[in-house]
Amino acid sequence: MKKNFKRVLGLGFLGAAFLGLAACSSGGETTESSEEATVETTTLTVGASSTPHAEILEQIKDDLAEEGYALDIKVFDDYVLPNTALSDGDLDANFFQHAPYLENFNEEHGTELVSAGGIHFEPLGIYPGQSTSLDEIPDGGKVSIPNDATNGARALLLLEAAGVIGLNDGADITTTPSDIAANPKNLEIVELDASQIARAVQDVDVAVINANYALEAGFDVEEDSLETEDKDSEAAQTYANIVAVRAGEEDSEATKALIAALQSNKVRDYINDTYNGAVIPVF
Repeated sequence: MKKNFKRVLGLGFLGAAFLGLAACSSGGETTESSEEATVETTTLTVGASSTPHAEILEQIKDDLAEEGYALDIKVFDDYVLPNTALSDGDLDANFFQHAPYLENFNEEHGTELVSAGGIHFEPLGIYPGQSTSLDEIPDGGKVSIPNDATNGARALLLLEAAGVIGLNDGADITTTPSDIAANPKNLEIVELDASQIARAVQDVDVAVINANYALEAGFDVEEDSLETEDKDSEAAQTYANIVAVRAGEEDSEATKALIAALQSNKVRDYINDTYNGAVIPVF
């Protein structure tokens, strides 16, 4: 009787031991599985104009997901709100502007935003409105240009290069309509918000339009423009579109991941295959 009792007791201890081991093994697997299941992604919120910036960002969503970032794209239709939203902390970065515009914005609004890297160049172009060529512009005709300081100056420089007007010596990215020295056709320079120019092209003889807004309006940059900035010009580097972030965050891991994804062969090929010269990679 005692032998049997000891045997049963022994088996009980062995059973308990096996159960304990099984419980430990099961717990380890659950912990490992749980750790894999609870790996969290970080949301990266980036403001952009719809074309081409948001379209380009869409191409890198999967690439950023592999790096642990969920890309949230916020589309804006003007050139002010993306910077104020970034400065206020509502965005982690934005992608719509060139460095001269950003520098001017910082000066005017007291913001501290910086470039994290250049992505592409969008040639500014002169597009037909009521006149189908530069020669057809009548005396007293109207020409619309962007009303922001840097793109406005850029437009005037392009009009001078096209022989439409002449500017004072030393004209640069600070040039304004008051610097027009020669205006043989007595043209009226109409300054409009950059986002509105393509929509109002029928109200002027010709319009100087940013490439992104020209694309949105259905213009073919290569076929429809009367004159454009040269892709190999100094403007291509000066006015390269950048990713902007708050000062001090240009070297963060999230920013580095975003720039690496945008400056990839995949994005270069997408830009070249999609925009037919309206958007030109600079990396």
